[in-house]
Formats: sequence, structure tokens, C-alpha cells
Amino acid sequence: MDTGTHFVMGIAIGGLATLDPAIGEHSVTAQAVLFGAILGQQAPDIDTVLKLRNNAVYIRNHRGITHSIPAVLFWPLLISGFLAIIFPEVNFLHLWMWTFFAVALHVFVDLFNAYGTQAIRPFSSKWVAFGIINTFDPIIFGIHIAGIILWGFGLPPGPTFVAMYIIIVIYYVLRFIERNKVKHSVLKILPDAKKIIISPTLRFHRWRIAILTEKEFIVARSHDRALTILDTFERVPLPESKVLDAAKHDKNLSAFLSFSPVYRFEIKEGKDISEVRFIDLRYRSNGYYPFVAVVHLDKNLNIINSYTGWIFSEEKLRKKLDILPG
Repeated sequence: MDTGTHFVMGIAIGGLATLDPAIGEHSVTAQAVLFGAILGQQAPDIDTVLKLRNNAVYIRNHRGITHSIPAVLFWPLLISGFLAIIFPEVNFLHLWMWTFFAVALHVFVDLFNAYGTQAIRPFSSKWVAFGIINTFDPIIFGIHIAGIILWGFGLPPGPTFVAMYIIIVIYYVLRFIERNKVKHSVLKILPDAKKIIISPTLRFHRWRIAILTEKEFIVARSHDRALTILDTFERVPLPESKVLDAAKHDKNLSAFLSFSPVYRFEIKEGKDISEVRFIDLRYRSNGYYPFVAVVHLDKNLNIINSYTGWIFSEEKLRKKLDILPG
């Protein structure tokens, strides 16, 4: 989920924790738990700072080790230990328990996005992504805001947030059912589909779809379970190419390939400059595919410059490549 949603979830967990007698009857512990829940909801996303280095490092590592099993155990201890120094009278066990719940819930809800996490590290580095909830979901965010407002108006936080989370669980179930119906509608039209990647959007009945058949990549959308095919590309194996072989050594392209499960490619060999471009097919927006990796090489196959990330116009991509070092 996005940072804002994780923040309001932290507040909600702090309110929910008042049902615990050790917290509801002890104001210092209640205050510490509220801070612990907020920090616990934010801690796994500390790897967002990797964007300051470059997109390649960010793509390879975001929601990786910081969302792993060891991290889920580490963050609550670190946060609780820090807060115990600030609040020496706190009930440490209950502070740790609710901070652990906040961290674990963060990682759990991130599994339902299209991006996913490496939550089962160190046992496997596989990305787990259920693709049911958009990274920002206005309904989930709005329900949390409503609960916080009701708390502010004097309603008891424990029962208020219990009711809120029951509604959210029902919403998740409905999203799961809707996604399965979309998948079945795809299979009715394309029974030979080998793989179907369904990504949620901000709207309940709208989904982005990338389909792999034996011979084609098909990009589609679903609106009210009606499937519309937007683009079709022939599945072409990667060719034997010295330009491509050289480009694969680039960190940006390597990061893209480690993350993207469905893409097409373009290789343009020029006299002085050659370009290798890989285009992720999952995120079509207004007729454009914004998630790309591009590598420019000189005639001696040395990498001149490269980029990977989200770009919504060719002009902006060119500007990025002009300012990036080789």
C-alpha cells in the first residue's frame, strides 16, 4: 500500500489496541503503542530511500529484505526498544506485541498489490503478489479516515476499528471474487492462455490484463467483466545479438528483467549509436507503456547511457537519457 494508507492504518491499530486491558488501562503504554503502530506500519518501506541512489537499486530491492521474515521479527524489537527508552514505564511485552502486529499487517496487505513482496525470504526469493488491491485504494483509505474521525468525535476506538476491519475484510473478499470472475471471462475468450496477469486499478470493476499465449502477448482491460483487447504482440524469442548481449550487462536493464514477467523488446542498431529497449506490458495507460528499460551503446558496444523506470512520454525519456551518465 501507499505511505498515506500505512500511516492511517498505524493510527487504526493504535485505536484497536485499546481493547487490550494492559493498554486501555495504562495511558503511557497506550501512547507508546500508538507510536509503535505508526512506526511499525512505516518501517518496512524504509527501503524507499534507495530511490535516492537510482531506480535500478530500488527496483531490485524495494519490498525485498525489509519485508522478509527476519525483518518482520527485527522491526518490532528495534521500534519497541527505542520507544521503551522514551517511555520507561511502558509495558514492553504488549508494546512489542502490537508493534509486531503493525509490521506483520503491513507486509501482509502488501501481498495483495500487483507489485507484491519477497515476504517468504530467506526460504525463497520469489515475489508474492496476489494482484487484488491497488497500491492506493480509495475505499480502504476512506474507511480508515472515517474510523479515525469517529474516534475523534468520541466513539470508543476499539469497537469502531473492529467494525472497520470487518468491513475491509469483506471488501477484500469481494475484490478476490471479482478478480476470479475477470480471470474466467478471459479464459472464455482465450482458452489457450498460458498465463494471465491481472492488475487492479483505482476502480472496483476495472482491471489491467496481460495475457501470454503460445504465440502472442495480449494486452487487455476489463470493465464490468467485459474484456477489451487493446494490443497484440507476437512472442519473439530474444535474438542472437552482440548489441543485446552487451546491453544485458547494464544495471538498469538487469534490474528491469529481474522484475518484469511480461515484456516486449526493440533493438535498433545504428552506425554510431544502437538502442535496446524493453517494455513492460502490464501497465498500459492512455495508449502508452510507461515502465521501460532503455540502453544506448556506441559502435564499440560500450554503454553510453541507460534508464529504467516510469516514463509517460518519449520526450521525458530522452531528457532522462541525456542527463544520466553512462
